[in-house]
Amino acid sequence: MSFVLIDTPRPHVALVTLNRPERMNAMAFDVMIPLREALEAVSADNDIRVVVLTGAGPGFCSGADLQGAGRVPNIEGLTTTSVARRSMDLLNDVMTTLRRMHQPVIGAINGAAIGGGFCLSVATDIRIAGEDAYFRAAGINNGLTSTELGMSFLLPRAIGSSRAFEIMLSGRDVDAAEAERIGLVSRTVPTAKLLETCFDLAERIISFSRVGTELTKRMLWSGLEANSFESHMQHEGLAQLYVRLTTDNFDEAIRARRDRRPPHYEH
Repeated sequence: MSFVLIDTPRPHVALVTLNRPERMNAMAFDVMIPLREALEAVSADNDIRVVVLTGAGPGFCSGADLQGAGRVPNIEGLTTTSVARRSMDLLNDVMTTLRRMHQPVIGAINGAAIGGGFCLSVATDIRIAGEDAYFRAAGINNGLTSTELGMSFLLPRAIGSSRAFEIMLSGRDVDAAEAERIGLVSRTVPTAKLLETCFDLAERIISFSRVGTELTKRMLWSGLEANSFESHMQHEGLAQLYVRLTTDNFDEAIRARRDRRPPHYEH
């Protein structure tokens, strides 16, 4: 059985599903390596314009697999220290792959997002939660830190530093209603309508130009890492000029508005 499924529920939309529901889609290497490979394959598929990431069953991802982490490949002859570092690199690769994907990624958070699963959810570009979803930075509860897989970088940028400190240091649960209130997710919807809501949003994004959506994703992430407002503004301006001067997207938008029809973008 494949632990990661790829479907195309609507034109130009890929649904990537973690498929180990009996373990709440825990982050064993048998799941995470195929997930990275699936995300890379979807990113390279030029027919796919938006990706939706979710979990099978009642959970999104429960973090570390407490029954067994699975086999770490290519570690023959290494010491425990090197194996640990290689193992963390494999998990980190999933997060950076999400960032590098051309397409916007919508996280359909259908249930528990715990520990590394919380990190995985925050790495998506847009998050929509089902009413049953909840989030927990569980490392602190297990005698470890809550800082893993980019969490201490991503969460303060998503919800502000004070809330991030409190959630990560307390190890408490954040339910779907609170997640919406503090901006951790864009909205909360009935779980039965979660995927439909995500697909509808994907279709709206797809109606815009490919280059416009891909560069908007890139500029947003670049802005979160920028050290200078002015230099990032220059970066944005070059991206806008690139699209304006090398495509006819803007002219087509004006024509379509005048003709009272949807625009047809070639780029």
